This record gives sequence, structure tokens and C-alpha cells, in this order.
Amino acid sequence: MDVKLSRRQLALAVTTTAALIGQTQPSATPAAAPADELAAARQQLADNAAALAKFDLPPATEPAVHFRA
Repeated sequence: MDVKLSRRQLALAVTTTAALIGQTQPSATPAAAPADELAAARQQLADNAAALAKFDLPPATEPAVHFRA
């Protein structure tokens, strides 16, 4: 079975599917308090920083470009 889709049709199908998947159903559990979300985000950031600190990054791998705003 040969199905031919244009790039636009494929993009529409992908975005529609992503939009449908992204819709969340209301949950029975209450939302977390903003302070709890902030604490969880900070903990995740600290965990990620600790995981990255385990690896040695030689200066040669850093980009030679300096981004300036």
C-alpha cells in the first residue's frame, strides 16, 4: 500500500497528533503548591549540575565563538 503525503500534510498530521497527546485530562489529585514546584525544580537543577560535574570537559571542546547580546 503506497500512501503519498506532501510535506504539509505530514507536518499537519504530526502537529495534530502532538496537540492531541499534549492535552491533559483533569486529574483527581490537587496541583502542587508553587513553593513545592520551585523546590523540585531547584533540586532537579542541582542533580543535573552534579551529574554534569562528574565529566571532565577539556577546553578544546568548548566553542571558539563568544555570544554577546
